[in-house]
Amino acid sequence: MQVGVFAKTFPGSEPAGVLASVRDAGFAVTQFNLACAGLPSMPDAVPDEAIRTIKAAAEASGVALVALSGTYNMAHPDRAARHDGLRRLALVIEAAARLSTPLVTLCTGTRNPDDQWAHHPDSADPSAWADMAREMEKALAIAERHGVDLGIEPEQANIVTSAADATRLIAEMGSKRLRVVLDPANLFEQADAVQARAIVADAVERTAGHVAMAHAKDRFADGRFATAGQGVVDFADFITRLKRSGFDGPLVTHGLSAEEAPGVARFLKGLV
Repeated sequence: MQVGVFAKTFPGSEPAGVLASVRDAGFAVTQFNLACAGLPSMPDAVPDEAIRTIKAAAEASGVALVALSGTYNMAHPDRAARHDGLRRLALVIEAAARLSTPLVTLCTGTRNPDDQWAHHPDSADPSAWADMAREMEKALAIAERHGVDLGIEPEQANIVTSAADATRLIAEMGSKRLRVVLDPANLFEQADAVQARAIVADAVERTAGHVAMAHAKDRFADGRFATAGQGVVDFADFITRLKRSGFDGPLVTHGLSAEEAPGVARFLKGLV
């Protein structure tokens, strides 16, 4: 299991500087974002020079790019917005292939037109799932052409809210390219340590064999997000269960400051 961090944890729009910061904080791998190369996260184009610069920075730093962020609102109520998001996602998937990055992370979306991570009551309507699933089918066709996997993350405010939803979608899509990004802190909103451990344990069991990447974010009992190791998530138990399930991929932390990063790297490496 490799310990990593979101590249956007560190300031800057030059890949060399950002990836050097990732390395110096103690991480071997990163989930990269094109914003760290001076581009929009979901760009209109990815110039050849940007690909060359990112590749050179990864080689110089020794930091492996294990995922590329490609999130847009796959359940946006406006079909035109979904169409534009898919167009941009195609460019991110192509960039991932050019960078030899195996995974592009997605957002299964919400009916909230202003924030793809915000709850909306209409997200529970079957039409929201149907729109998201149609987007996913198109995205998977693109991913298949480029030999890249797509990662869905259960999130309380999104269409895929749980491990059960994730495995349902994988079964519906019937594609081995659709994988799970498992973040224990996104599996519940409020829980004590005992409740959180049970929820996370069930999710690891349900998604076994489908997890491409694990995230390391935490929550306090009152629902506020926390830096890994500071909340109610039992990371020792989470990591042990992941290993028992056969997972040996990247464990990537986020939701922390650049100043906190070295301490979190030490904490996670002590567990893996």
